[in-house]
Amino acid sequence: MADMAIDNASRGVSRRRLLAGVGAGALVAGTGGVLLDATPAAAAFSNRFGRMFPSLPAFGSATTQMRNALIDLSRVGGPMDARDPLNVGAEALADQQQHSINNPDNFSIPQGMTYFGQFVDHDLAFETTAPLGTPVDPTTVPNPRTPALDLDSLYGAGPTGNPELYSSTDPAKLKIESGGRFEDLPRNSSGRAIVFDPRNDENLPIAQITAAFILFHNRVVDLVRAQGTPSAQVFAAARQLVTWHYQWIVLNEFLPLIAGPGAVSTVLSGGRRFYKPEPNATFIPVEFTAAAFRFGHSQPRPAYLVNRTGNGGDEFYAMLFDPALSGADPADLRGGKRAARRYLDYQFWFQFFDGQVRWSKWVDVRNSTPLFGFPLPPPPSGSPSANLLGRDLLRQLTFGIPSGQRIAAHIGAPALNSFNFPELSGYGLGLDSNTPLFYYILKEAQLQAGGGSLGAVGGRIVAEVLIGIAQLDPASYLKVQPNWRPTLPARFSGQFTMADLLTYARVDPASRNS
Repeated sequence: MADMAIDNASRGVSRRRLLAGVGAGALVAGTGGVLLDATPAAAAFSNRFGRMFPSLPAFGSATTQMRNALIDLSRVGGPMDARDPLNVGAEALADQQQHSINNPDNFSIPQGMTYFGQFVDHDLAFETTAPLGTPVDPTTVPNPRTPALDLDSLYGAGPTGNPELYSSTDPAKLKIESGGRFEDLPRNSSGRAIVFDPRNDENLPIAQITAAFILFHNRVVDLVRAQGTPSAQVFAAARQLVTWHYQWIVLNEFLPLIAGPGAVSTVLSGGRRFYKPEPNATFIPVEFTAAAFRFGHSQPRPAYLVNRTGNGGDEFYAMLFDPALSGADPADLRGGKRAARRYLDYQFWFQFFDGQVRWSKWVDVRNSTPLFGFPLPPPPSGSPSANLLGRDLLRQLTFGIPSGQRIAAHIGAPALNSFNFPELSGYGLGLDSNTPLFYYILKEAQLQAGGGSLGAVGGRIVAEVLIGIAQLDPASYLKVQPNWRPTLPARFSGQFTMADLLTYARVDPASRNS
């Protein structure tokens, strides 16, 4: 949900700047606690977006009629609205499937993966300058995030470059505070989170996941110190170990869930066919960041069981967003708030194999109704007014993204046809045969994968980009040590999942109850 907040500072950090601060030859934790010299030469990443399919034309023309059609498509009560009965309340919406006839649960993807995907998105891209619905060349649009799974959105420029993020008594550790009962992001006197990317406080789940990563990093600092790492190298060693385990989760847990194991194995065995940046110019393609990876906007539930006992000893149920609520502790998931009940019981959010996990919603064209009123930052100058889904659709015009049908034909994937899009034919703009990629990949997931994961086009784009940026990053485990396996404690040998990360960070169910 990349549009739900804005980084007013638009801060970025280059890998070159960060590595200069760490120093050449920094030691990083490797397998079995062995320290190995794995710092690469400074990588040359592009600080602009780009195209994955530069030879394909845009799906349509950026006319007033087209912009109005896309905004209408995303209207409240329109084809993209699941029309959840919000009047039944958060508990009923969260617990009772009969209220979700148009918005089924996806029993493949835990609800927490929606927000982990958002965390990954914030690690890769940040774009707020291009006017919505007005064509721009993506190669001229800046991306202040490095196109790598390097957690720059968490670490910033490190203890020297961003000391406000780090402990004043132990600069190798990130700041963390209490929310009253459990952990919370550090905040200033006005309640604003002290984090490198303010988008990581735009809702309660992503704020809690960010806090969990902070605790995870801080425990890894203790580990590498205990291994005898020289004090000047502790931060670099801890960051590398944290980042490699994060990369493992993205590539081995998250990606197979969202793209399907077949798409992942095809790219790994057959190689990348379409995402091929020039040497030392890795970039994030707009087909990924403005279309395919926005599939996550279809996943949020209208309401959640947040935790078991935080609400005065009772369950804390919350709407995704309720505009009627206000105050310091509203019963919804908006970010920027601190209260004792605003924490996650992670057994409901990620797979701990204890039978308690709750699920995301189908990946399809029907989206949870609260999303249509979700508060957004002002759009770039010259943009029409639109809700979250409308902005997603207008971005297809902004970047001249090809239609899903053209991309399907180009990559040799089974294509949807006009009969699959009867709701689009009435606009008289050919949208049923040249469908905006964002909308296409949602309908494709619905029809080809039963809403459980992305379909052929969406899965291929996401798999090639996430695998590709790891393969092209000189500091990733795939590049430095391709046969590396996670070294931190895990439920299954040689693996590492979000549940394992949360356990090591001591925010798992057992730690919450101890």
